[in-house]
Amino acid sequence: MNPRILLVDDDPDLLRLLSIRLKATGFEVIPADNGEAALATLAAHRPDVVVTDLRMPGLDGMALFDALRQSHPTLPVIVLTANGSIPDAVDAVRRGVFGYLTKPYDAAELIEQIRRAVDLSGSEKQGSRSNESESWRADIITRSPPMEDFLQQAKLVAASEVSVFITGPSGAGKELAARAIHKASARANGPFVAINCGAIPEPLLESELFGHVKGAFTGAHRDHEGLFQSARGGTLFLDEIGDMPLPLQVKLLRVLEEREVRPVGATRSVPVDVRVISATHRNLEEARDEGRFREDLYYRLNVVSLTLPPLSERREDIPLLTRHFLQRLAGRYQRDVNNIAPDAMALLVSAPWPGNVRQLHNVVEQVVALSTTPVIPASLVQRALQGDYPAIESFEEARRRFERDYVIRLLRMTEGNVTQAARLAKRNRTEFYRLLARHNLEAAAFKLGRESVQSA
Repeated sequence: MNPRILLVDDDPDLLRLLSIRLKATGFEVIPADNGEAALATLAAHRPDVVVTDLRMPGLDGMALFDALRQSHPTLPVIVLTANGSIPDAVDAVRRGVFGYLTKPYDAAELIEQIRRAVDLSGSEKQGSRSNESESWRADIITRSPPMEDFLQQAKLVAASEVSVFITGPSGAGKELAARAIHKASARANGPFVAINCGAIPEPLLESELFGHVKGAFTGAHRDHEGLFQSARGGTLFLDEIGDMPLPLQVKLLRVLEEREVRPVGATRSVPVDVRVISATHRNLEEARDEGRFREDLYYRLNVVSLTLPPLSERREDIPLLTRHFLQRLAGRYQRDVNNIAPDAMALLVSAPWPGNVRQLHNVVEQVVALSTTPVIPASLVQRALQGDYPAIESFEEARRRFERDYVIRLLRMTEGNVTQAARLAKRNRTEFYRLLARHNLEAAAFKLGRESVQSA
């Protein structure tokens, strides 16, 4: 796919003209005539670059930038204005805007800025993305903007050799994310070795990490190569690093600083060429402040920090993940199960998921194992969830959240066809359009192939 540009301007003539120019250059264009409409568009599509006018009624260009920086921190933003001044430009750049041009702008300069922004975001410039270019993230199933932002940051950091620290709740997929970073890095042809630091007793953990020589301790009948050596030329993933005992933290810090390990009982150190990615669900800053985690090791590991969103913040991924698990597990259990009832899917989408993707996998595994019909009913899902429902919120908040998520889900299922979506909702088109207006949603933004959302 060609790079996708979200173009925001309250002047319809300028919006149309700039859309035509960008399309002629090979970009896909999603137009929006104000900042609020731009934010609503992001519910359906994540662009590669945002180009926005500065002076607009309501949400102006810098307010839009601030909102985007909160939800999409890696998304490049280029600001255009007819009221440009040096103080405005300095302030915009200081706050993190990628580019700033004054009207009348030079079209060639704008296109060059957009191309540089596309390069920064890691998107393909022209033509279809190859399977090879996306293979690094093939195991991560998502259409969620928070996850897309996470993956964008992951791809950027993968190109360097810095240590990466992944935070996120248990079961969110930290090891899968670490493996994706490895696949996107220059070390992709080397080994990826993972260890859970909290699952191995301290005496054994040292030997597993650094190795030992024959006779180093009772039971050491032969030399043992540790995981640092096993991962040479590749990546070592230290999961639940927050559970590592303090004595081992000292030894790990020495290995990271000197880039060599000394196996238990050995008299000589062995050089190691390993990139380290670490992860934890614990609050390491709190552990550091309380003396349970070494400050120097914390900064050594936490060169770049990435936060993996919980499943509750990427609910649009639940149907995708459910169908993926369903297909895989039906084959494993040799069950003729090929679908899930709509009310059962609604239960899954609205559940709180404290155990995240791991819990969703377990729930799907349970209902597949117990299902006696091709379509999984809501009763099985409810039983598997064991009454684990969200905390009570106000009726109005719950209704508005459900209504918006429900409408978005229908639009995605019908690819923006209002007639089909209204029929599924058992509402007439006029009522459905009122729902769209209430939640500031545009049906055209959900159409397949994006062609229909490119006309200004």
